[in-house]
Amino acid sequence: AYSVPDHLTSTTQAMNLTAAIVLLSASASAWTADKASSRRDVLNKVAGAAAVVAAPGVAGAYSVPDLEYGFDALEPFIDTPTMKIHHDKHHATYVANINKATEGKDEVPILDLMADALEAGPGVRNSGGGHYNHAFFWDEMAPADKASKTKPSAQLEELVNKSFGSMDEMKEKFEARAAPGALFGSGWVWICVNKAGDKLELVGTPNQDNPLMKGVLDEVMFPILGLDVWEHAYYLKYQNRRPEYVSNWWNVVNWDKVSENCKYVVDNHAGVPVRG
Repeated sequence: AYSVPDHLTSTTQAMNLTAAIVLLSASASAWTADKASSRRDVLNKVAGAAAVVAAPGVAGAYSVPDLEYGFDALEPFIDTPTMKIHHDKHHATYVANINKATEGKDEVPILDLMADALEAGPGVRNSGGGHYNHAFFWDEMAPADKASKTKPSAQLEELVNKSFGSMDEMKEKFEARAAPGALFGSGWVWICVNKAGDKLELVGTPNQDNPLMKGVLDEVMFPILGLDVWEHAYYLKYQNRRPEYVSNWWNVVNWDKVSENCKYVVDNHAGVPVRG
């Protein structure tokens, strides 16, 4: 069993309730205008409206979440045109395609589709992965002036030191893993909590795969930090200078959010839920 996220449930119920009220009003008007209409007809319509309100969500409701900052807020490290195209075009395409791939099926949070994405096929693997990865990505960033005031929690810092030696060493290894020679073509670089929940791992995945998907890596892992190294994420500003993009990206990482992700994963042994 699953539960639809509260923000989706409340919005859907509000829309359905509005539709039910409209239908009820129309039914009442028809009853008054047409004396031949029976009370049973009206009650049947009301019952139908109530069923709409109570009906479970169906697939097609995945959406591109609004950014929690402006398109220009990550300047000068990520440029405004890239952010707008990346969010409004690239992410929107993944959302449209995962909605098509799941049309007619019961709606589940996008996180729930990740584990068996390879088995489910390209629609879920590529488009579902693209939706999850981007929704995750937007929320781990913040404007540089805000990001500079964030810091790793004691829990995250302890895991970083245990796994990599220090934060600086972690960043150095991360940048090396994100280099074109280490991750050829398109993909993502991740810091994950391992399945045991006691260590961080640095991994790369191709295309829109992520460590939550069974079969992508030797074991399922739970991302707490991820960077998009597809060219669409940086090419307008950096062209072929991916390493510069990667090193500049640290200026907009929200360590409070990464720490929150880390706590959630360690406490729940599960992937981080995302908006949309």
